[in-house]
Amino acid sequence: MMKVLRKFLLIFVFLLCIVTPFFATASYAISGAPNVEITEWEMMWEADPTSTVQNAASSARAGDWQPFSYGEKLPVKPVNIQSAWLRFQLPDYDLARPALLISRLTAKDVSIFIDNKLVYESKRNYPFNKNEIILSVTENEANHMVYILLHTDSSWLGLKKSIIVGEQQSLSTLFMKKEMFDVFIGASLLIISLAMLLCFIFLNKSYLEGLNSLCVIIFSIGLMILTTSPYLHMVYKDYGFELYFMFDIGSNLLMPSVFFFFEKIFGRGPFGLITGFRKLLVAMSTILITLSFCSLIFEEITSYYKIISTLTFGVIIILGNILLLVFLIRLCLQRNKEAIIITVGFCVFAGIGVLEVIWYFVENKNYDLFLWKWGIFSFIAALIVILARRILLNYEQVVSYSKQLEVFNNELQRSEKMEIISQLAASVAHEVRNPLQVTRGFLQLLGEKSTSDKEKGYMALAIDELDRASEIITDFLTFAKPQLDNTTILNIAEEIKKIEAILVPLATMQGGVIKVDLSSDLYVRGNSSKLKQALINIIKNSIEALHTDGVIIIRAYQDGSQNVVICIKDNGEGMNETDLKKLGEPYYSKKTKGTGLGLMVTFRIIEIMQGKVEFFSTKGVGTEAIIHIPVAKK
Repeated sequence: MMKVLRKFLLIFVFLLCIVTPFFATASYAISGAPNVEITEWEMMWEADPTSTVQNAASSARAGDWQPFSYGEKLPVKPVNIQSAWLRFQLPDYDLARPALLISRLTAKDVSIFIDNKLVYESKRNYPFNKNEIILSVTENEANHMVYILLHTDSSWLGLKKSIIVGEQQSLSTLFMKKEMFDVFIGASLLIISLAMLLCFIFLNKSYLEGLNSLCVIIFSIGLMILTTSPYLHMVYKDYGFELYFMFDIGSNLLMPSVFFFFEKIFGRGPFGLITGFRKLLVAMSTILITLSFCSLIFEEITSYYKIISTLTFGVIIILGNILLLVFLIRLCLQRNKEAIIITVGFCVFAGIGVLEVIWYFVENKNYDLFLWKWGIFSFIAALIVILARRILLNYEQVVSYSKQLEVFNNELQRSEKMEIISQLAASVAHEVRNPLQVTRGFLQLLGEKSTSDKEKGYMALAIDELDRASEIITDFLTFAKPQLDNTTILNIAEEIKKIEAILVPLATMQGGVIKVDLSSDLYVRGNSSKLKQALINIIKNSIEALHTDGVIIIRAYQDGSQNVVICIKDNGEGMNETDLKKLGEPYYSKKTKGTGLGLMVTFRIIEIMQGKVEFFSTKGVGTEAIIHIPVAKK
């Protein structure tokens, strides 16, 4: 993935180096004179679309002109009037390369005349009424009148901002600073969406649908911002219709992809509303995109398409946002963290979007939608946070699964070792035990007949070692065949008290004491001798680990999951993490003469009783063994 991102970054830098010169403004000598603002002009409605500038400037129509100032709202266009004239007088200026900056000029077609000569013309075959114009003028044109013929098919015509006269280079810089923001934001979102799409190819396929919809959301938003920039319509006049067509594509992709993303993240919604509305949006978008393609071929349906697309877009934005807000509020009340995150970002975006669309229609479409671009950032940030959170959760799941897999592998290896030892113990123990017993008998006879104390000592030592070997073989057989014969209902308190009586002398010899805290009426099913053997193995290990003033605490109680819990805790030398993990493994023991079979047998006995054993230990502090055995009814 990093290689792909590196290549993509190199391509982006390369394209940036190519494109940058086109945006550079040539450097010329400038006068240093300040810019001059023209804040007053006159306007006249024109019923005759073929009227000329000479007719508009004639004294016969002097009474038709109406004065306007910067800050006033656009006048309401009379019925059946599609054109209007604007005029203003250029101020006196002393500039090296004088120019006009005409901003927020509302009209579809614009023609500009100076001294009755056409100096600028823009005619569009699509309903885009925003105009930003930089027009070069000459020194001789100072104090002359400028006439602007406007034409539109919509409800508004006029100028919304003051006209600036200044050096062309400084006006170009001013224009670029103001208008390039939309271009930069839109292009950035397009690049981000494409980069994310490349990255998502390498992710788990089960997430691709939701992630791809996120890419489409960012792509469509970027496309809408980019194609509504007046800068592109000014620079690429010949491709204006294509830009308008691309805006429609982006607007028709936005809401279906938003609902698709929500559906993948949060589900179908109550009564399947999210899924149902998403299907409706997909169907409507498909129809509108099809109509937009047809409008490229058949001009007869263009006007119908404009009306349908405008109304549909407004209705979809309002209804879709309301539905999503209600759905998100419902999820927030359920304390869904992802819903809370996206609600914060979406509420800012949706609130601004809905208010602007409503205000757009309240103002009878005499309003430029621009605040929603800022709300976009909060929405995209929320989507990215959710995406990052999902990736982190997936990573944590992978880590968790790998740890579980490691535990399962360890358990499998341990089970295989136990199985091998069980088979070996079962086959060897019987063959070895009988010769040992015979040997022990003869050694006893020889010891009784011997008259030498030294020989008797050797015989006694040999018999002790044979007894130790016999105990090991007994452990082998217990481990190999741990079935509990003659099981009964055992009272845990009574069993532990018997074990206490046996082991108290051993603890006293080691300099320690045994304390018990036993609940009454604790019963389990098992074999008394096997249970004693398991508990004695653990308690003996605790006694042997004690130092001076050692204490062993034995507690027994019933937990909330219908288990009898036996805790054996000491303050002995304790174990580190490595030793703790090896407990119960074959032949692992920290004793000089230990074999490790004692704890192996203990684990197997408790396992046969359908219980489990856990050890917790800290080096230098002590060890605690916790045994869980299912409760048995008396």
